[in-house]
Amino acid sequence: MVSGLIGTISVLGRAAGWFGGSDLTQSLLPFAGTVLILGILSSLLLAGWLLYRRKIKRWAANGPVLSALVILIFSMAYAGFPGFQADLSHLRSLVGGAEQAGRDSIAHQVYAAYRRANHEDLALILSRVKPYEADIHAAAKRYGVDPEVLVGIGVAESSFLPRDSKDGGRGLFQITAVPKRITKEVAQQLSMDKPDPQNPRDNIYLAAATFHHYLGEMKGDLFLGLLAYNIGPRNGGLASIMAQYGARDFFTIQPYLKDLPRDYPIRVLSAALAYRLMRHEGGLPPYHEGENAKAIQALGIPGLDVWSSELLPTGTVPKVK
Repeated sequence: MVSGLIGTISVLGRAAGWFGGSDLTQSLLPFAGTVLILGILSSLLLAGWLLYRRKIKRWAANGPVLSALVILIFSMAYAGFPGFQADLSHLRSLVGGAEQAGRDSIAHQVYAAYRRANHEDLALILSRVKPYEADIHAAAKRYGVDPEVLVGIGVAESSFLPRDSKDGGRGLFQITAVPKRITKEVAQQLSMDKPDPQNPRDNIYLAAATFHHYLGEMKGDLFLGLLAYNIGPRNGGLASIMAQYGARDFFTIQPYLKDLPRDYPIRVLSAALAYRLMRHEGGLPPYHEGENAKAIQALGIPGLDVWSSELLPTGTVPKVK
């Protein structure tokens, strides 16, 4: 079943890449024909498999099980290749429609921001993460947020140089007005009366809890959650601003953010991508050289993908060359 699912995704994704567009004869009809042919071939393959099972069972009782296991192993290996990820991306764009198109647009803005960044400066900033890394991952796990995205927030907020800013932000994550419920929850988590934003560990836990709060307020939308974290409670918070303009998502609120940080999610996710590359590659490869762009896109953007170098077995994520 898993092998069939992987095969179906690959075929439909490849067809979506070949026949993308709205033209009836050049796009829609060829894609529909591909679906029809896939259905016929699936039926023939199923019939062939049932026949094969009966024959091989005469020779070895465990033959069908071993054959299925071999097919599964090859299918899972294929799913780790960049080609399958490209097929998956094409299919996701087809099924996701306007929403996925918006996410793809944001993703390419993130890649472009990484490409334009001064990699020496960025590497220096990321080198400052090390003393706080354990607390960041622990806090992220406790509050169910992505640790790489949390690092990206720290980079965008303070470049990991703790300081007090003129607008009231304090510490690594520029903590400002935290809801009392969150402050109390963090205090209980850290077994203290009141967390101190000047203390790096307290600051990290307050940031993770606050980010989790805004993600919940924005119904899990990563872009809106990041924007809400940055805006904070001023002007009634992002929820109030969106209600004022009748915006429903990150893409419809962007035009109204003239005096607010509309590029904040891009900066955060670009830094999160750099952090992932540092951990995966040991450096920041130039995006435009050789096949790096394809390999980096296959590695994915923290918070936007199903990939994670922590969750995948060794060797399943393509290396940047």
